[in-house]
Amino acid sequence: MPATDAVASQPPSCEFAKPRHFFDFNLQRCALEEARGHLDIKFGVEHLVQQLLQLAASNTSSPNTTVNDTSPSVVAPAALNGLGPLISFFLSVSALRDWAKLLIIGSFFETCRRLLSAVWSSMIDSVFLTASFEDQDDSYKWMMVWLSQQPAWKNVRNVNISTVSFGEEYSGNISLSREELDPSGEDCKLSYLPAASESYILWYKYRWMQITRISEPLQGWGPSHKDTLKISIITRNHDILNAILKEAKNAYQVVQGSAITVYVSDSMNCWRELARRKKRPLDSIILEPGIQELVVEDAKDFLASKEWYAERGIPFRRGYLLYGAPGSGKTSLIHSIAGELGLDVYIISLSRSGLDDTGLSELISILPERCIALMEDIDAALHNSLTREDAPKPPNHTESIPGPPPAATTSRVSLSGLLNALDGIGAQEGRILFATTNKYSALDPALCRPGRMDLHVEFKLASKYQADELFKRFYLPSRKSAADDDEETKSSPAQTHHNSPKHHGSSTNLIDLGVPDDTADPLQSSPSSTESEKSGCMGPIYLGTRHSGHAPRLSNEQLSALAAQFASAIPEREVSMAALQGYLMSHKTRPWEAAKEVSTWLQKELADKKARDEMKS
Repeated sequence: MPATDAVASQPPSCEFAKPRHFFDFNLQRCALEEARGHLDIKFGVEHLVQQLLQLAASNTSSPNTTVNDTSPSVVAPAALNGLGPLISFFLSVSALRDWAKLLIIGSFFETCRRLLSAVWSSMIDSVFLTASFEDQDDSYKWMMVWLSQQPAWKNVRNVNISTVSFGEEYSGNISLSREELDPSGEDCKLSYLPAASESYILWYKYRWMQITRISEPLQGWGPSHKDTLKISIITRNHDILNAILKEAKNAYQVVQGSAITVYVSDSMNCWRELARRKKRPLDSIILEPGIQELVVEDAKDFLASKEWYAERGIPFRRGYLLYGAPGSGKTSLIHSIAGELGLDVYIISLSRSGLDDTGLSELISILPERCIALMEDIDAALHNSLTREDAPKPPNHTESIPGPPPAATTSRVSLSGLLNALDGIGAQEGRILFATTNKYSALDPALCRPGRMDLHVEFKLASKYQADELFKRFYLPSRKSAADDDEETKSSPAQTHHNSPKHHGSSTNLIDLGVPDDTADPLQSSPSSTESEKSGCMGPIYLGTRHSGHAPRLSNEQLSALAAQFASAIPEREVSMAALQGYLMSHKTRPWEAAKEVSTWLQKELADKKARDEMKS
């Protein structure tokens, strides 16, 4: 057979035998190189150990060697000779060389990145001025009001619409008529405020500004989120920032000119805004002559005496204790004084759940310098057995039914903790403290001493003078109602008010007849009562009076005569001003009946009061 045929007859699998042996050879060679590497490592380590042993033997075998003989000229070459093989071994491994290259290159680029970042931050800090405002600080409100009043703010594309009213004189920055905002005719205050997590660009006095509002969620009790307003301005000094802060504060004071802000503490011992209340005029509080002037003048003189306190080293604090009967005008006077002095009110509730001595000290220490701190019913807060008033019982109740024990308060404020918070080393200066109580004798003498409660003012039950003044003020016609009546009289002088559909009531409720008609049944003058009788069905049964209509316009002589008649029926120091006001509210549009029926009401009121006193005893 020819050679070519022999070759051709061989099976095809023989062609792939050679590559398989070739791969086996490569694997064997790799294994030999790995074993050689291990031998090199072992040799290098053994050589290094031998060098170290020789170095130690040479140092100990030398007869001239002493303890202090540590010459660097002898030890250093031997150490370098010992590290030489190890260094050469590391350099001989290719993987270590690659790792070293990556480490050097990565370190170089990271160093360059940090250097460029530091240079960029330094450039930004030298050009930009950044200010942050947190929502718990008053400056945050200043800036929000200031931003809402900026003309350029109307051109932003992503905003939050807020209905928060910052004052009676401020109606937002949306230029719509009153009828368009609210068909009922009431003011609807709307404002453009920055949206959360958005940045805005504004120009202020030819300065570029970036405004960012950041909202972060909070865990636990209290506020659900925390807002921070950041403003970045291209400037090299703080003059432009000071101008913005001054302008923002003035704008906030303008819109707050007719309102005060009330704050309460939360579970995190932080002050949060509760509400805004319109300022109450001082002449709306009817007290005995001299009481109102005494407290107001004393508070004004205190606020103007900061330097006098500082020169003599006296803590700049003032405390007022208002005590007396419930409903005698203590809290109303504090409201009026806050509006007169332009101070915000911070309510300190000693019976708040979870409040302890440390929390109370923290709350008082973070009060602003000029404010009113209010503690109401301080006697009930410090004595669990004392309450504002026992639960009322029916007059015909003869047997005492045992009820559940009073709930234990969760407050842990002690008397010593309160005293330390009021005049301790951490107490805030510049604040005015008002405390109210209905049981003056229940207070500890240490709490009432000067330095804590400097001025004690007693509030008594209503006198004849107060009853007379209350009646006059209650039925004094308002300017709006008087203007409406004058306009109606001019437009239709020949028409009577009895048939006018605008007013519900008889003509005696709108036209001054001089003398009331005693024979007329007041129920017959009501249109609803007449219609119910005609239809044969009973009308709704209710207690009290409907809040509709207005009192007739009385002359000064008529008003004074009715007020004198009303005051003559009121005994001295028997009923409270709150009770008298409640009675007049039930006769809001009927001054004649209010003056005539007060004796009947008074007998019932005194009988109920006597029954309550007997139940207590």
